[in-house]
Amino acid sequence: MSIRPLVFVAMPFGTKPDATRTATIDFDAIYERAIKPALARFDVVAIRADEERSGGVIHLSMFERLLLAEVAVVDVTIDNANVFYELGVRHTARPGTTIITSGKDGGLPFDIAMLRAIPYRLTDGALSAESAAALTEALALRVGDALAQSSVADSPLFQLIPGFPGIALPRDYQSTFRDRADELRRLRDQLEAAGLLEGTARADAIAAVDRDLGAIGEDDIEPAIDVLTAYRDAGALDALIALVERMPSALRRAHVTVDQLYAFALNRRNAGTDREHAIDVLEAVIAKETPSSKTAGLMARIFKDRFAETRGADPFLAAGYLQQAIEWYRRGFLADPREYYPGVNLCTLLAIDGGDEALAELQRTLPAVVFAVGRLGGLASTDYWVVASAFELAVAGNDWALATRALSRMRTLARTQPWMLKSTANNLTLLRDAAPGSIDAKNLEGALRSLAAG
Repeated sequence: MSIRPLVFVAMPFGTKPDATRTATIDFDAIYERAIKPALARFDVVAIRADEERSGGVIHLSMFERLLLAEVAVVDVTIDNANVFYELGVRHTARPGTTIITSGKDGGLPFDIAMLRAIPYRLTDGALSAESAAALTEALALRVGDALAQSSVADSPLFQLIPGFPGIALPRDYQSTFRDRADELRRLRDQLEAAGLLEGTARADAIAAVDRDLGAIGEDDIEPAIDVLTAYRDAGALDALIALVERMPSALRRAHVTVDQLYAFALNRRNAGTDREHAIDVLEAVIAKETPSSKTAGLMARIFKDRFAETRGADPFLAAGYLQQAIEWYRRGFLADPREYYPGVNLCTLLAIDGGDEALAELQRTLPAVVFAVGRLGGLASTDYWVVASAFELAVAGNDWALATRALSRMRTLARTQPWMLKSTANNLTLLRDAAPGSIDAKNLEGALRSLAAG
């Protein structure tokens, strides 16, 4: 039986901002529409690096792929630190078969400007059908050449330093790695198929992958996080929590992403002492490291939910929860002002507070958050949540002309997913019920009616 070559793809995941553009870039679309079709022309196993699910940490399986994959495709469209690190490791390990792609405006960064890259064109951050087809053809040609002529050096180290040794791993180690890579690919294919299902069928299909995991060790953390993420997206909170709780505690503590997903699910389920447990989990994460924007945002969401649930029955207690939510969203935004999510929520809750100090902070904070949203495209973005954030900021700033334009755009983007509008309406309902004097009540009520109309 012939061994299928491995192709490792290092590129950002999801939608990412680019400092050189006003629009975000959907890297998942680039992978699905151009890179994946190119690799599908060959009998290879394609594995895409996923720093999101591994917690952004370069761990053993990542190094294995960089060292052992016959071909590596590295996208340097944006200045992503993980991707450039992976490119450096690859160039140190292998003399050839590293293919660089870039949709960057202008040339490549100075240190890699001499390298031969496959360029592609983005229009407002998006890959047109014509550009996708061109990238597929160019990449397929380069992959075919790399598989046929693996000895041709494209690494600057191997080109410039005679006799540079590279890195060679024992053959039995390579065999073990390939077995794990094949298994990971199989599990991810099953999860991808499960994502096309709905309701109970979707949860059952994910559970089948979960059962295949068995006892979870360090080598299993990547597929385990894939399953946790699939459970989250399917709303299968009980299953997500059960999977985390069967992991060894030391393994969980070593991977922040696991505890973040765990806390998220506990807060959403909110049964018995779930919320208290979620706070304990996040506090343990924070005790080890300065809270990231994501960790602080999760903590803030717990107190925001508590505020929403108690404001009618116990206004005094609710006021305390509101201040705790404000403090955590503030910490989240200050941790990374590029992350607009905690900033938008901070502005909305400051408006709900309505006190003199809160309104003064709102006026100081609003421009920074507007900038964070604007650099992702603002109203021009194709991401519903970016446009909805621009809308909420316009409401908090009493800019109803901008809010009206944003709302029209939101309804277009949420046409097939009306639940998104409901989520935005929940925030505005909190604002309306607080009746802050800083916001025009008539316009606010009109915006809520429009959101409810879908």
